[in-house]
Amino acid sequence: MLSERWPPTRWTAVPAAVLLASFGCASLMSSATAGLADSLGEAVLNQNDPETVRAGAPAYLLLVDGLIADNPDDLDLLLAGARLYSSYAGAFVNDPERAARLARKGRDYGWRALCRSDRRACGSWSAPYAEFEAVVSSMGPRQVAALYGAGAAWAVWIRAASDDWSAVADKARVDAMMQRVVALDGSYDDGGAFLYLGILATLLPEAMGGRPEDGRAAFERVIELSEGRNLMAKVLLADRYARLVFDRELHDRLCREVIAADAEAPGLTLTNTLAQAEARRLLADSADYFGE
Repeated sequence: MLSERWPPTRWTAVPAAVLLASFGCASLMSSATAGLADSLGEAVLNQNDPETVRAGAPAYLLLVDGLIADNPDDLDLLLAGARLYSSYAGAFVNDPERAARLARKGRDYGWRALCRSDRRACGSWSAPYAEFEAVVSSMGPRQVAALYGAGAAWAVWIRAASDDWSAVADKARVDAMMQRVVALDGSYDDGGAFLYLGILATLLPEAMGGRPEDGRAAFERVIELSEGRNLMAKVLLADRYARLVFDRELHDRLCREVIAADAEAPGLTLTNTLAQAEARRLLADSADYFGE
């Protein structure tokens, strides 16, 4: 799955029963609703059964939409919406047209969050690149969460809409956002910005303008910052780098390490479970890909 689309972020959905119970809390204040979204999200991140998440996700999509409708300027809720829609589209939706539609909504929530975080950013995503880069470069530590959340959602949409060259052209803007996150706080989300920088660097072979060694360094930085707990970083290192440079020994070793690892880790269990499934697929396909 991950070799065919952008990797999922660590945020998806919750069982429908929990969501239905929460709809009665109409009097919740904005900060409380953001806390609710965070709590439900953490429950998802620690879920080791992806099918449970897949089944519960649509109800959570509607919940977050409703919370945002009631609190349209709440930064935390907008970021929750961006992460939820992009995660669901990237990890659980196989229909390309539907995935692109859902990812677009996640991207749009991310743009709104970026605007809410810094008014200078409003509309900058469609401005000439030099203007956009100037705005991003001027952002400070208080904008890290918005930069990262909006950039990640935008990246998922780019991958989902990869047939649209105007979407693919936006890669440079996502790269600028993630580079700014790294400059401000490289350890944010256990180095999540490096994950996206690694993907951007390995989209193409070196002969076509790719930067595989930069990608390898970025993936290895994620592994270092997460102290090896982020198994998806190893899967991406195998899939996006080892396959790109045709290094079967590295590829197979990384896949075996992921399969043998303990998937249970605070905030990473769901992603690690998905990573192990992908590692098994990559390893099973290794002989065909590299040749005997």
